[in-house]
Amino acid sequence: MKTSGNSQGGVGLARIRKLRTAEAEIFRAARPKSAAAFGKGIAGFFGGVPMHWMNDWPTPFPVVVDRARGATILDIDGIRLDDFCLGDTGSMFGHSPPPVARAIRRQSDRGLTYMLPDADALVLGRLLSERFGLAEWQIATTATDANRFALRVARAVTGRPKILVFNGCYHGSVDETMVRLVGGKPVNRPGLAGEFRDLTGATKVVEFNDIPALEKALADKDVACVITEPVLTNSCMVLPDPGFHDALRRLTRKAGTLLLIDETHTISTGPGGYTRRYGLEPDLFVLGKPVAGGVPASVWGMSADLARRYRAYNRTKVSGYSGMGTTLSANPLQFAAMRATLEEVMTEANYAHMEELAERLASGLSAAIASHGLPWHVTRVGARVEFICAEGPLRNGGEAEAAHAPDLEAAIHVALVNRGVLIAPFHNMMLVSPATTRRQVDRLVRAFGEVAALLAA
Repeated sequence: MKTSGNSQGGVGLARIRKLRTAEAEIFRAARPKSAAAFGKGIAGFFGGVPMHWMNDWPTPFPVVVDRARGATILDIDGIRLDDFCLGDTGSMFGHSPPPVARAIRRQSDRGLTYMLPDADALVLGRLLSERFGLAEWQIATTATDANRFALRVARAVTGRPKILVFNGCYHGSVDETMVRLVGGKPVNRPGLAGEFRDLTGATKVVEFNDIPALEKALADKDVACVITEPVLTNSCMVLPDPGFHDALRRLTRKAGTLLLIDETHTISTGPGGYTRRYGLEPDLFVLGKPVAGGVPASVWGMSADLARRYRAYNRTKVSGYSGMGTTLSANPLQFAAMRATLEEVMTEANYAHMEELAERLASGLSAAIASHGLPWHVTRVGARVEFICAEGPLRNGGEAEAAHAPDLEAAIHVALVNRGVLIAPFHNMMLVSPATTRRQVDRLVRAFGEVAALLAA
């Protein structure tokens, strides 16, 4: 992907390091309160942070947030950032959307958890079916949980042991999905902590968009479920080839294999996700972090036929714990926040605003790249935009992994923060929310152009 030992993304490593060093000093000098508060880490936390990935931000230390509202973060040094990370999709509709904030305040006086349905739950099931098209639903707390439970159902009703994933996939921390192709061979994903099993015994892995490989992998009819995002995200983004999803559905049905579509990130496509926009027909559907406006919640749905098969399975299985469900799942705070999100936040009008500004952002970034002659490209799925420091388009997870330019991306990230813009730390993802303004988009495009000019000079 146009990367050598002396360059990344067509930019020399010496120039990249010079930029990152200079921008790191600017970052430190601007944030004395954050530097003092964070020091060498927050006392009492392993690694100095409440969650290990907080140390993965490429800034010299994490921004310490005072508050966030809409599409803006204010840190404890009083610096405002236009937020295009938005909690890596968890706050895709902005920080504390007013309808969700009102629902949380209202529910906080009515009880936060009691293992029983309430008035919002009586409405929520219908809202989910109408919005996403699947017949029957369950509530979980994270997309990881929802994916794990859905895969368990798939294995139960098919009696098959294996699942199939696409190379480069990400479905939370579901064990079976933590596999990769390395040198064309399936292996455990490098870096897994404490994993003592060969996960490839239960999981097949092929490249996204590779229809012949998919057909071959399904031919043994031992795959219970294919789990996939409709677009590979959480890496350098990979769009499906024309006809790929039609082939995926045809081949899974031919093999008696179920299809799970995980829309946790691609809900950026529209109110019904990529599934509704493009007429996909999954047997199982998962949506995680943005569904409750930032409150930890997820949903997973089943088609009418699969729900019928699962009921038949439950009538015959030995009684006992199914291995699915957590005590705080399906709590009334989730119900209230999800209802508000579905009814008042995930609206056609909000998505139209998001789509318009995301197109403006993608066009502006592409123009900046072209004007400086950089071998990069931009891709977009609805309100989700990424710049990729390699030529494109990318067709599969192997190409996406090769396209990463970690030193270059880190330097760009810190430089953008110093220009008042925050993007996702793990890849070059940017989200446009209903609260995002044209001025914020133009500021990001201008900042990106300034950084590109420094790198291309």
